[in-house]
Amino acid sequence: MIPKHLLRNNLFAAALMACACVYSPLSAADSRPAEGGFVAGKGHFLLNGDKFVVKAAELHYPRIPRPYWKQRIELCKALGMNTVCLYVFWNAHEPRPDEYDFTGQNDLREFVRLCDAAGMKVILRPGPYVCAEWEMGGLPWWLLKKKDISLRDDDAYFLERVDKFQKAVAAQVADLTIATGGPIIMVQVENEYGSYGIDKPYVASIRDMLRANFGGNVTLFQCDWASNFLNNGLDDLIWTMNFGTGANIDEQFAKLKEVRPDSPLMCSEFWSGWFDRWGGEHHGRSTEEVKKDLDDLLSNGGSINFYMFHGGTNFAFYNGANFVDGDLWPDVTSYDYDAPLSECGDPTEKYFAYQEIIKKHFPDREITTPEVSEKIAYPEVKFTASGDLFENMGNIGSFFKYATPEPMEFWGQNFGFIHYSTTIQAPLFTSYPLIFRSLHDRAQ
Repeated sequence: MIPKHLLRNNLFAAALMACACVYSPLSAADSRPAEGGFVAGKGHFLLNGDKFVVKAAELHYPRIPRPYWKQRIELCKALGMNTVCLYVFWNAHEPRPDEYDFTGQNDLREFVRLCDAAGMKVILRPGPYVCAEWEMGGLPWWLLKKKDISLRDDDAYFLERVDKFQKAVAAQVADLTIATGGPIIMVQVENEYGSYGIDKPYVASIRDMLRANFGGNVTLFQCDWASNFLNNGLDDLIWTMNFGTGANIDEQFAKLKEVRPDSPLMCSEFWSGWFDRWGGEHHGRSTEEVKKDLDDLLSNGGSINFYMFHGGTNFAFYNGANFVDGDLWPDVTSYDYDAPLSECGDPTEKYFAYQEIIKKHFPDREITTPEVSEKIAYPEVKFTASGDLFENMGNIGSFFKYATPEPMEFWGQNFGFIHYSTTIQAPLFTSYPLIFRSLHDRAQ
């Protein structure tokens, strides 16, 4: 299985040193019963004091055209889900330093409000790094303009920018947590950090920011893999596991049960599909195997978040890439993910298979027949004109002269294309190799 960690342009992986750590069991604060709000009880979650099994559907609002937000949320509820889980993509909301955009397709507050109106709870995952096969894992391009920056650690400038962004997110939705009568039941601290490195002080810094910006009553959690969740596990946070179809569920939770025997069990990313890359095959996972795993998880009293429940589309240049064994694997525009809802939002075979299992375990949960969106046929598009790139160079951008090629961020550009040219003095009719080292974008 390919680790879901994205790299872009001249972002390099740093060498990491492991350190010995000591872990304590689930704290009293996490295990107390709740008069109100949402907390981890003994072996299960508590919502307003009552046992609550999280049945979450991962949806990413920037990947879904806004006119369809409400319909996609209602399709989650129709299957029997009670929660929507979502990432907050920093680079979409702060395209340039201190220029925040929470409007239109980026209207986080409206998306959370629509979830609430549908009777759905919300799990908020504000990063700063989110992965999600999204451009640079959600980190904004302009961070790289500071050439000595170190990302996802206690770099002073990085933490300063993260805190500003978290404050902007909190200004949108901090008043919508369960503690204040809203739908947000949990907020995630960072994202699968154990798969990236070992740095508990950094993770603690993100935790402290979220507490300061969302209030002391917000319930915080961190997700990771069963193989590494102890690397950065903070004692005062809820711990959840990420794993996919075909995993041995008992093995996935074995270590958690050992160190926290009373902890609720939750798969915070149940991968029932997978993403596609350029040049690769379309990925899928067996519906029957997914049904079995879902049945097993719910039979053991576990909570679940389907990643993805509906993937949608990577619009513009927001498709990310995976850096695997020295090669860049760009992802495709479609984020179909072989999810229960197809890229265009139609229920698939998996949707009705999930619905069958949810009915079995929660017979009192209202489950309805979903309505699908109307489809139309687009007319044929014919291209009748073209323009030569080199003939139009003077009309399409700015020109700069520099001794060596510099990356896009150096020139203050986030997406799009740059044309590099040079003149080489060499004998005619002689062949020379053209060599690219560490090319982390696309070149033609």
